[in-house]
Amino acid sequence: MSTHHDGPDRAHQRPPGVSDTTVEALGALSKALETTERARGHLYTFHQLTGGADFELDRAVSLLREAGHDAWADRVQREILGRNVIPGHWTFQIIEAYNATYYEPFKAVENQARGELADGRDHLYEAELKEQRRTAGHPDHTARPDD
Repeated sequence: MSTHHDGPDRAHQRPPGVSDTTVEALGALSKALETTERARGHLYTFHQLTGGADFELDRAVSLLREAGHDAWADRVQREILGRNVIPGHWTFQIIEAYNATYYEPFKAVENQARGELADGRDHLYEAELKEQRRTAGHPDHTARPDD
C-alpha cells in the first residue's frame, strides 16, 4: 500500500485550463511519435541486417572461389557486394535522410505542442488513464513510485 502519494506527481497532472480534447489530442500526437520511434527502430534493423548480409557476401565470394567458381565469385563481388540499396544510397544514408526530413521535425513539433498547450508535461493522457484504471489502496496499483 502506498504510504505517501495518492494520484500522479505534478509533472503528470493536467495544468489548469487544459481541456479533455487537448489532453486527448496531445496523447494522439505522442502515440504517433511513439509509432514513428518504432518505425525508426525498424530502419536501424534494416540497416544492420543489410550490412550483415553485405559482409556475409565476403564469405560467399571466398567459398565460390574455393569451389572453383571464379566467374560467379567475380559476379557477386562486382554486382552485389557494396551495392546501393536504392539509387545513390546505402542504408545509413536512408536513416540520415529519414531523421533529418521526418523524425527530428516530428519530435520538435510534438515537444513544442506539449510545451505550449500543456506546460511541457508529458503523458497526461496516460497518467489520467492510469488514475481511472488503478485500484486505490491496492499495493500493486500505487499512483507513483515511492520516494
